[in-house]
This record gives sequence, C-alpha cells and structure tokens, in this order.
Amino acid sequence: MLKAKEIDMTKGNPSSLLLQFLLPLVLGNIFQQFYNMADTIIVGHYVGVKALAAVGATGNIMFLIFGFVTGLLQGFAVITSQRFGAGDVRGVKKSVGNALVLSLIITVIFTIGSCLAMDFMLSVMNTPQDVYDMSKTYIITICYGTCCNVLYNLMASLLRAVGNSKIPLYFLIVSAGLNILLDIVFIANFNMGVLGAALATLISQGISGVLCVAYTWKKVEILVPSTSDLHLDHQCVKNQLQMGIPMALQFSITAIGTIMVQSALNLLGTVAMASYTVACKIEQLFTQFFSAMGMTCATYSGQNVGSGKIKRINLGVRYALLYCFIYALLIYAILFNTCPFFVKLFVDSKESAESIVVITGYVKEYIHLCGLMFFPLGMIFVFRNILQGSGYSFWPMMGGVVELICRAIAANFAVRSNNFTSICYANASTWLVTGLFLFGCYLAIMPKLYRRFGIDKKK
Repeated sequence: MLKAKEIDMTKGNPSSLLLQFLLPLVLGNIFQQFYNMADTIIVGHYVGVKALAAVGATGNIMFLIFGFVTGLLQGFAVITSQRFGAGDVRGVKKSVGNALVLSLIITVIFTIGSCLAMDFMLSVMNTPQDVYDMSKTYIITICYGTCCNVLYNLMASLLRAVGNSKIPLYFLIVSAGLNILLDIVFIANFNMGVLGAALATLISQGISGVLCVAYTWKKVEILVPSTSDLHLDHQCVKNQLQMGIPMALQFSITAIGTIMVQSALNLLGTVAMASYTVACKIEQLFTQFFSAMGMTCATYSGQNVGSGKIKRINLGVRYALLYCFIYALLIYAILFNTCPFFVKLFVDSKESAESIVVITGYVKEYIHLCGLMFFPLGMIFVFRNILQGSGYSFWPMMGGVVELICRAIAANFAVRSNNFTSICYANASTWLVTGLFLFGCYLAIMPKLYRRFGIDKKK
C-alpha cells in the first residue's frame, strides 16, 4: 500500500499540488547553489580574483560531467515515478534496486574517466596559465568525490519521484550550513585555498546523501528494495537507460555549448572570467525556481502518465507557465537594481577600484541582457521535463542539440567580436530559440499521448 509522506499528483487541484511540491524544491535548489556560491564567495574574499576565476573556469566542466550523471539518475527516477503513479509497489522496488546497481557502475566509470581527461578539458577551454593549476586542483578534487554527488542526487531523485520533495530540502539545509562552516575553516583558518573549497563541498554533499539514505531506510518502505532486487534486470536496465541516456546526453550537449562560450570568454582575461563567474552565480541562484518547476513537472507528468490521466498534464503546464512568467518579471526587476550589492559579496573590497568597477559593469550588462530571456528559460525547464516525465526523452535531447548549435554560433561570434556583450547574447539567444523549439515539441507530442491512451481530447 502506498503511504508515508508522498504526494499523489494524480488527483486534486493541479495548481495547489504544483506549489506544494515546488516550494521545498525551490528552497532545496537554492541551498544546493550555496555549495558552489559559498566556495566562490569565500575564495574571492580570502584568496583573490585569480582564485575566483579559477573556480569559475571549472563550472562548465563540472556541468558536463555531473550534468550527464544527474541526467542518468533523473531518468532512472522517471521509471520509479511512473510505477508509483500506477500503484505498482513491486515495480517501484525493482526500479530502485536496479538504479542502485547502475549508479555504482556509473560512479566508478566517471570517477576514473573524468580524472584521466581533465588536462585535456582544461586545455580545450583555453584556461589561462595563471589560473590553470588552481582550476585543476579544484576540479580534480571534486571528481575524486563523484560518489558523494551520485549518492545525494540518486536518493533525492527517488524521493521526489514518489512525491517527497521536503526531505531532500531539510538535509540540504544542514549540509549547506556545514559547507559554509567548512569553507571558513579550510580556507580562512587553514589557508587551503581552492583545495579547501572542494573538500568542503564533497564532505557536505556526502553527508546529505547519507542522511537521505538513512531517512529512506527508516521511513519510506516503498523505496527500500529487497536483496533480490539488487541486481541488473535486463528489461529494467533497458527501460531506465532508454530514459536516462537521452536525459544525460541532453545535459552534456548543453554543457558542451557552455564550454564553447567559456572558451571564448577565457580569451578576454581574468577580470572578464571573474565577472562572468559572479554573474552566472547570481543568475543560477535566482533562476532555481525554473529548475525546481522542471523537477515538479517531471514528477507531475510521470505520475499522471502512469495513471493514464493525460488531460491533467495540459492543465498543469498552463499553471507552470503562468508561475514562471510572473517570477521571471519579478526577478528581472530585482536583479537589475541590486547588481552592485551582489558584486560586493563575491569580490574583496581590497581589490583595485578599477577592477571592481569593471566587474560591476560586466555583471550588470549580463543581468540586463540575459534577464530579458528569463521566461524562455523557464519554458525550457517546463517543456523539457513534461516531455521526459511523459516518456518522450528524445525531443528534450534534441532541444539540447538546438542549444548546442545556438551556443556554437554564438561562441564563434564572440571569438570574432572579442567582447563581453557577445558572451551575454550567447545565453540570451540560446534560451529563446530552445524554449520555442521545446514548446513546438510539446504541441506535437501531446496528441500522441492522447491517442496512446485512447483518450478523446474534446471530451
């Protein structure tokens, strides 16, 4: 029998259900951002602009590696969500056991592979020599701890698949606070620099993963597989990889595009790199609403497809887009007027006045140009996850291809123009084109869902 604190999203008002599930996710995503933000802020203040640029230069590599891993894990959880929506307890446990074994294999492969390929990736990105060693130290340390990232993201994805978005939030709050404390101890007190920042992140993330495991074992019996479930079942592997690989490729394709843009940015020098790091951290923090809405939509559509309630998906999409539109307008107005304050959080006042003025100007330009496209960014998350949760992961992956093409064109233009403005346009234009593409995919796929379940859309 399905019980505990899970949310059944196949019945009730979609508007209130979305909000009920969304709000803990928003807070959870924000605290997740505090991991890297704390590293960036404390490194910027205690080590300097070069260290700030070094940590920022690795962001897209981390996105490439861990985005792929996260995509796989979320794909595994889609199957769990659909089985939960169908009321199939045996199917839920089987999918969890299979996901655990697959995740262990993934951890080993990506830990070894990422470490071996790191010099190549840093070189391809045109990482400046004055920050190269620090960048490598930071990212290699993070890669050694891939198991911490996998553990938390797998358990959080499984809990969310059965409608429990609060518990991952609670444990993230604890680990985010611990991360900040460890950053201060390792960087400010022990002078460990970027190595200390990386270690603080790994320890904190590992603890949040262990807490999720302990809670699931004690409280969420439906997600605890039996010993007989802890093996690779051919059909289950096939289903999970069919969902997970396209989602993983979608993340990686997107990451490759951002690496192209970062490579163009790195040619502009350390100050431009530091400015872009600050701007992206601000953007990522305040756009976590869209990411959380995407996760909500994946669970919502997964459960409703599992129960055959396709008409509820359309209604949920309308509410999701409305919330994204209102939020996009709100944060654009706030961020455009508060940029100088956020720059002060990241950059030590001891830096030269000229550097601070340049960084502030760059950050404000980024927020102004990219902020105009916050709603299309929200559209990307909504439609991408609705399609994935519905079992159509190919088109979200193609959305990643569209994103890659847009960023490649923009990166080429940025190299030719050799200015920061073109870097900003790269993100803004990509969000607009990809958002419209995925909207078109959604319009094309929904009639197929109706026919698949034999539902008359007009009734």
